[in-house]
Amino acid sequence: MKKYHSILLILKTYFLVLTVFFAFRFILFLTETDRINFNEVSFLTIAQAFIMGVRFDIVISGYILFIPALLLFTLDISNKSSAVIQKILFYWIFILFSLSFAIAAADIPYFNHFYSRFSIGAFEWIENLGFVLPMIYQEPKYFLIIFPLIAFIGFFFIFLKKIFKTKNSINRPNIYLNIFLSILVLSLMFLGIRGRIQKKSPIRIGTAYFSDNSFLNKLGLNPVFTLMRSYIDSKDRKNKVLNMMDNQIAIQKVQHYLNIKNPEYNSPIARKIIPDTDVSARPNIVLIIMESMSAAKMKRHGNTNKLTPFLDSLSNNSYYFENIYSAGKHTFNGVFSSLFSFPALYRQHPMKQIKKYDGMSSVLLKNGYTTTYFTTHDSQFDNIEGFLRENDFQNIISQKDYPSSEIKTTLGVPDDYMFRYSIPLIDKLSKKNKPFFITYMTASDHGPFFIPEYFSPKTKNIKQQIVEYADWSLHEFITLSSKKKWFDNTLFIFVADHGVPINATYDIALNYHHTPLILYAPTILQQNKVISAIGGQIDIFPTIMGILKLPYINNTLGVDLINRKRPYTIINDDDKIGVIDKQNYLILKKETNSFKLYKYINRDKTNYTEKYQEKATEMMEYAKANMQVYQYMLLNNKTTLQQQMAD
Repeated sequence: MKKYHSILLILKTYFLVLTVFFAFRFILFLTETDRINFNEVSFLTIAQAFIMGVRFDIVISGYILFIPALLLFTLDISNKSSAVIQKILFYWIFILFSLSFAIAAADIPYFNHFYSRFSIGAFEWIENLGFVLPMIYQEPKYFLIIFPLIAFIGFFFIFLKKIFKTKNSINRPNIYLNIFLSILVLSLMFLGIRGRIQKKSPIRIGTAYFSDNSFLNKLGLNPVFTLMRSYIDSKDRKNKVLNMMDNQIAIQKVQHYLNIKNPEYNSPIARKIIPDTDVSARPNIVLIIMESMSAAKMKRHGNTNKLTPFLDSLSNNSYYFENIYSAGKHTFNGVFSSLFSFPALYRQHPMKQIKKYDGMSSVLLKNGYTTTYFTTHDSQFDNIEGFLRENDFQNIISQKDYPSSEIKTTLGVPDDYMFRYSIPLIDKLSKKNKPFFITYMTASDHGPFFIPEYFSPKTKNIKQQIVEYADWSLHEFITLSSKKKWFDNTLFIFVADHGVPINATYDIALNYHHTPLILYAPTILQQNKVISAIGGQIDIFPTIMGILKLPYINNTLGVDLINRKRPYTIINDDDKIGVIDKQNYLILKKETNSFKLYKYINRDKTNYTEKYQEKATEMMEYAKANMQVYQYMLLNNKTTLQQQMAD
């Protein structure tokens, strides 16, 4: 087999570097075993973390080895050899992997201290070397990792030398077989770099979050991967830090808006919510985030095509909030803001960086609820699964859990199948003598559209037919649920992730953000209400907590819309933001910092900025203050009180 020297060289090098990465991961595991309750965590779960680690190690190894492999295979196929190229490739591999091993070594004390894998955050102390370096050398255990690092790099150098010194066979392999094997190995390397077979997205940090154990989820990551990912994200213009207002001025303004007079916590917006009455019964909570379900699709809001008979009927038998707006125009905005009650920050993707929040899932889990998230498709898309697992979602049900025969498009299974599939699982949860919190993210009302043959739409346009189907699927779910014992003790919430720009009168189409918000629970909410207060997805969590009558600390920018009014709500259009009350609509452009004020009720396109300068300035400052405070909380680890207590 020595006649396939180059292929064997690459494969042996893969095995060698994976062994070293495994060794560093095992050392990290040994330093953090106190984070694992071995009575609750099985050996299989621990093994899965190490297997996940191999997947991430293969990604980094593939990036480093792909060019050497391509050059070596080309030389082999051409029946040529070059000692110079061999030497260059040897040192390419040795130097880059040695740097990778150094990062893996540094990651261990970094993780021990910060409980986070290595990132560019590790370099933020460079400006304070005089303070940080003594902290390092005064802690002897940090030096202990140097010894295995030196040993592993020495081990790597010796064995890599042996691998490169293996002589090529005089007997040349069949050229066609050699070409085939070379292409096969390069293809497998590319697949290893991508990390996943699924079409929607390559491997990402969230892929590692497979279990309920936070440490084992983090263990599966490769620190070189997390370092490079954090660096790339930091260079992305979408993630540019906002500087809209002085932090302290913004905090004072937001505390005024939220009526926080004497802050009790390290977080500037955390306030204790004590209900006026106590309810011993804890109803189940089911939140359905509906793909693209603009309020403009409903008859209630002027649509004459009869697309949403169920939602229209439901809105008349519930608490209906008629002036609710989505935080942004992307699904990740809708999921994030509905669950964690913070606004969107221009193009920033709130779930790309896994961060802890005091959101609905965490607060309800602390109050004895089980937490489950259902989606129709790949849960790794938008880094959703990893982010939600870090934020106390115990169960994530996605495309991997459904029969392959039911997966119809890249968006997975149809909505009604997801709902039908979920019912037996909810039955099991209901038998645990705990209330459950379930979130659904539908997807059918998003291309590529798929309408099951068993549904017969009344309209002819596919975009209208899919709305009919989505509405029918919701009806099917409520019908199935109504037959269950848990139905009477369940509060159902319906909201869109975002709308669609059906009518784009302004630079930011209001229909893209105006969403129905329906709270449906016939035996819990004893009367129907129409609530006209202006609000957003960020208000869902505090409003639900108000209905539950559970005391908690609200560490979000959301408010309880039943018991408190907000002056404005903020919507985001990537490079623009909108600020809305029941009459006025301000649009602020990011790049120019210019703004225009409209009276939007009658689609008036007149710019009233000069006429109502004071109102326009007030609205602009409201948006800037709220967004700046959220940015401040992100940068200073104040999105959860747990972080503050740990600090």
